[in-house]
Amino acid sequence: MLIALLAAYSGSGVKADFGSGLYEGKIIGIPFTVVCGSQPKIAIKFRSNGYDGNYGNESDPGPYPIPLNAPIEPGDGHVIAVDKDNNLLYELYNANVNGDHWEASSGAVFNLASNTLRQDGWTSADAAGLPIFAGLVRYDEMLKGTISHAIRFTLAKAHTVAAHISPARHEGNGTGSLTTALPFGARIRLKGNFDISGYPPHLQVILSAMKKYGLILADIGSDMYISGAPDDRWDNDELQQLGKVKASSFEVVKFNN
Repeated sequence: MLIALLAAYSGSGVKADFGSGLYEGKIIGIPFTVVCGSQPKIAIKFRSNGYDGNYGNESDPGPYPIPLNAPIEPGDGHVIAVDKDNNLLYELYNANVNGDHWEASSGAVFNLASNTLRQDGWTSADAAGLPIFAGLVRYDEMLKGTISHAIRFTLAKAHTVAAHISPARHEGNGTGSLTTALPFGARIRLKGNFDISGYPPHLQVILSAMKKYGLILADIGSDMYISGAPDDRWDNDELQQLGKVKASSFEVVKFNN
């Protein structure tokens, strides 16, 4: 249904925005760190810089139990820590270490045992106000044979609307119209009759999740880029085969409230 909403980029292939090793000296994907309940908490200073503004008034105050040596995503500067003992998720955007503390444009804390959403209108470490970690493709879950959640993806500014629908809580600066573009929080799903049998088993796990749970629009970026965590076990050549799956093979299943 509603295939027309994907028409402008129907020929764009799915791109795994994650992988193994380095590209131009930088990790590929959005990394995360797992910490225990006794991890010391570090102060957070919310600020603006040359990359983006200060969204501290929409952020959860620190301190956060994110080690100062936690990996930082190249580009958007996302930093993620999962407290496995307390079931809490801590995320920062546009972050860097300054001496004994973190600085960031925004930050959010999520209770992984709850479905409670952020205050409507608030961003998070993600433009849509969603948790990033929950939408990442992770190697360990792929190994288990099941990815049991929607996958985070991006579209170009012209293909998004400056609006959001639940579960997203915040909108970006998309320039598209409601008749030709999607709001943050929109869901698209790989068509049920798309044949995945010719793809490697690892990719079939990812494609099966796209059929069952779909993709959720969480940020502005390149068309049909899906997010995942870097891992040296990924086969980058294999991941490139996802590019054969075009946007035209998806259907829009949710684009309004």
